Amino acid sequence: MQIRIQILSFLIGAVLLAIIFQLIRKNKLLEQYAILWIVSAVIVIVLAAWRGMLEKMSRLIGIYYPPSALFAIAIFCGMVIALHFSVVISKLTNDKNKLTQEMALLKNQVEKLQEKIGE
Repeated sequence: MQIRIQILSFLIGAVLLAIIFQLIRKNKLLEQYAILWIVSAVIVIVLAAWRGMLEKMSRLIGIYYPPSALFAIAIFCGMVIALHFSVVISKLTNDKNKLTQEMALLKNQVEKLQEKIGE
């Protein structure tokens, strides 16, 4: 692997890790969601720094140019994160629908009680 690609990959992972910690520190990203991002950034950093491991992994998955394997692994990590957030969004949507229905029922009960009191 060329040293420029290795340095660039390492820097990208380090910058990503720094951004993640900054977002956590400013309370813009919850720790529970940051874990996947941190793991992905650490994987990119480790594989960029440890050339031998990257070459072994690239041969294992059948990619003959190690930097391509590094980017394929990074893309895979991104897909896992996207899937995780899709699951979270789906759960939040279901929760929102349930809360909306409960609120409508409560509003109906309040209106009925107001009618009884007003009589």
